[in-house]
This record gives sequence, C-alpha cells and structure tokens, in this order.
Amino acid sequence: MAKWKLVALFLAQFGVWGVGAAALLDSSTIPIPMDALLAVYVWNDKSHFWLYCLLASVGSAIGGLLPYWLGRAGGELFLLKRVNRRRYERIRARFERQEFLAMMIPSMLPPPTPWKACVFAAGVFEMRVVPFMLSVFCGRMVRWLVLSLLVLKLGPGAVGLVAHHGPALLAIVGGLAVIVFVWWWMRKKRAGKLSG
Repeated sequence: MAKWKLVALFLAQFGVWGVGAAALLDSSTIPIPMDALLAVYVWNDKSHFWLYCLLASVGSAIGGLLPYWLGRAGGELFLLKRVNRRRYERIRARFERQEFLAMMIPSMLPPPTPWKACVFAAGVFEMRVVPFMLSVFCGRMVRWLVLSLLVLKLGPGAVGLVAHHGPALLAIVGGLAVIVFVWWWMRKKRAGKLSG
C-alpha cells in the first residue's frame, strides 16, 4: 500500500500526464490502484476529469500491449497448463465470435476482475492489435468516466462505492453500451444493404 502512495506522489509531479503514466505501469507491470489514484486527480482538478479519463484509458491501452505480446509470443502452452482443453476452446470461441466485447467488458470491470489474464488470452488468440487497443480504451473510458462522475457527485468516497457495487454498476453501464453498439451496428448494416 505504501509503495503505490510513493508512486502516486512521484507521478503527481507530472500533472495530467502522471495519470497516463500510472495507467501504463498498472496495465503492463506494476499494480497501482488506479481507481483511487484517478479519484484523487479528479477531485483535485474537477474541470479536467474527462482529460484524466482519456489519458488513463490511453495509458492502459498502451500498457496492455506487454501482456498481450507475451500471450502472442507463445502463451498457448502456458494457458493450456492452467485451464483444461474444454475451457480453453470455450474462451477461444468467445474471442472468435465477439473479440471486441470479450476484451471491452473485462476492461470496464473493477478489480478483482482478472484483466491481465484476459489481455494475455487476447494475445494467445491473436486478436488484432488495433481492435485490441480500441476495446481496452473504450472499456477503460466507460469505467473511469462512471467513476469520475460518481467522484464529482459523491466525493472521493465514491471509490469505496465502486469497489463494493462496481460490478453491478458497471454491468448496467456495460449492458447499455452493448445495446447502443448493437443498435449502431445493425443500423449501419441495414444502411449498407439499402445502398447496395
């Protein structure tokens, strides 16, 4: 706990860029309680909450490339040692059907979601890099915008609220995001059929 506070104090010197650097470290190597850190940034500079969310989401997408490339470089054997073949095939099928949502939804959820395991699996199942980064960015942006709006309304104590009710809250927001995405995709598909 003291380690992340030292990291937070160090990163605070970099202003808005510090939250992006923290998200990059958190997603790649050093676990940092990003929700608490982001809440402090947002509470101390309320007018730029959207910028903190944006930079944290970009940092997280870039930092996620490390576990992603580790999975891509030969993680299939590693994964098969930890899950049975049947479960492995189910995870693979989920990625093949809906890879964007398979990565976006875990990116929206707070800890203890095994996010790095999902990122590693995205590499193993050879999800393309651009959709991978976009799905992580979108998921993190939804998560941290919801958190920031709660912090603005309730104060820094909102982090505890998200930690306690986060999965249910983010599942609702995620469900709404999925509905909007499906509506947009169907509309786009329909418009393509009409023009073709």
